[in-house]
Amino acid sequence: MKRYFIYIKRVWYYFLFGPMLMVLEACGEFILPYISANMINVGTAGRDIPYILKNGLLMAVISLAMLIFGVAGANFGTRGAAELAADIRLITFKKIQQFSFANIDSFSTGSLITRITNDVSQVQNFTQMFLRGLFRSPVMIIGAIVMSFKLEQGIGWIVFMILPFLAFIIAAIMVASAPRYTVMQQQIDGLNTRVKETVTNQKVIKSFVREEDEIEYFSRINGQLFEKSVRALKLMLLMQPLSTLIVNGATLAVVWFAGQRIMIGNMEIGTLTALITYLTQVLTALNFLANIILLGTRAAASNKRILEVLDAPVDLHDNGAGQKEAEILQGSIRFEGVSFGYYKQKKEKILKDIHLEIEAGQLVGIIGSSGSGKSTLVSLIPRLYDVDEGRICVDGIDVRQLSLKRLRESVAMVLQKNTLFSGTIEENLRWGNEEAGYQELVEACKLARADEFIKGFKKGYETRLEQGGANLSGGQQQRLCIARALLKKPRIIILDDSTSAVDTATDASIRRAFRERLVGVTKLIIAQRINSVIDADKIIVMDEGRIVGTGKHEELMASCEEYREIYFSQRDSEEERPGA
Repeated sequence: MKRYFIYIKRVWYYFLFGPMLMVLEACGEFILPYISANMINVGTAGRDIPYILKNGLLMAVISLAMLIFGVAGANFGTRGAAELAADIRLITFKKIQQFSFANIDSFSTGSLITRITNDVSQVQNFTQMFLRGLFRSPVMIIGAIVMSFKLEQGIGWIVFMILPFLAFIIAAIMVASAPRYTVMQQQIDGLNTRVKETVTNQKVIKSFVREEDEIEYFSRINGQLFEKSVRALKLMLLMQPLSTLIVNGATLAVVWFAGQRIMIGNMEIGTLTALITYLTQVLTALNFLANIILLGTRAAASNKRILEVLDAPVDLHDNGAGQKEAEILQGSIRFEGVSFGYYKQKKEKILKDIHLEIEAGQLVGIIGSSGSGKSTLVSLIPRLYDVDEGRICVDGIDVRQLSLKRLRESVAMVLQKNTLFSGTIEENLRWGNEEAGYQELVEACKLARADEFIKGFKKGYETRLEQGGANLSGGQQQRLCIARALLKKPRIIILDDSTSAVDTATDASIRRAFRERLVGVTKLIIAQRINSVIDADKIIVMDEGRIVGTGKHEELMASCEEYREIYFSQRDSEEERPGA
């Protein structure tokens, strides 16, 4: 809780008054049996009706006060726990937003979802029980024991002696259950990851008729979670019967000793009734306290996982940037001896000794076989990853010296995978620029050749998209993503194979619009088809993480064997197609 003290401090009154009210309610718990015992011993035995009425009224007042204190205390506890959970969830989400792709890969998406939902809920449940019972239960136990000694000192020792046995049971269960809860939470990670993959890839699953296989696989993971959950929770099931057995044994001892004293006239029946009530209160309070400790054990495992996220070192930041206020005005790009690998422990690099100069405003095509490093190359420009060796300069400034926010605001990137969100087309477009006017949206969509199909919808720009834009074709999704990027009015725009799903004519139309309308904007286009970059100012040919050729189409045809191979293989395919 020390880590979250700043958030607890903000709602200190919940954490102060919640336990205080619950302690007041607990005081009534051990006072009532004492009054009841006196009513039986004095009022009933002496047939003193005024005494009975007086004490009965006192018990009613105490009961009403207990009700008020209990409800108010529980309300404070619930609200305090909810406030804390909301703050933890928010700071965890904020930290995840700072993560680089490498950070996210190290945790996995499913694990991050579990940590920000299920793990935070475990901390919330513990906090709620903590505020309601951590102080109330000890007060009840101490009060019950004190009142037992006050009523009958000899038998009070029986009530006191059961505490070590119950404490031993609680400690043993807590120690044994802690590692099991960690394993259970890890199993939930795996389940969430599989659910996310299955839900987001329904089209693939259905096209390959893999529904039954997915159900079987999910059933297996679900069964494993069931086994781990039962293994962790069955220890809690032992606590109740074991503690009840000890208290019942103590109750028999109290009844046996008290019965002898009642028979010789040294104890009244009301005292016996109160002592049995105090034994029950001790059992109830200890069980509640044990549940708090067990919840704390599970919450500790969850909290450890949350802190792993909060304490994770973010490998991409601009803390040491020396030119945070610098703005990108031109958009020139220079790679100087750049090497990069996703797995830092491996010597083999994805990119190897890249030297490249791109002038501001140029239209640059990047082509090469799959796995040649094209996407990795452009991902380094907006610092989605950082170089291992060398440096990348934009407008002559090392990107690591620039503010991440300013850098990424100046670079628009349309990734291979189109990402659209639930909401209207207009809402999705405004991710590029929230302040953009309606006419700016239309102009960007015209440039991306998206305006035509949008107008074909009954509601136009107010058309609602399903999750991931599932109610659009692949080409329509790509054109919307391009329009959204254009609304940023960037100095550098990167299309990572972002026109692969559109027809050749639309592809050519988009490129022509880029050349004519985006004068002064540096344009990088990764493509599989040479026709998509054939008219570029510069074409970069990549193979196995190296640049093997740069120049215009004619220059590369004369000087780059890899480029010629790609060109002739694609030309032969197109010539064969009509007669296929």
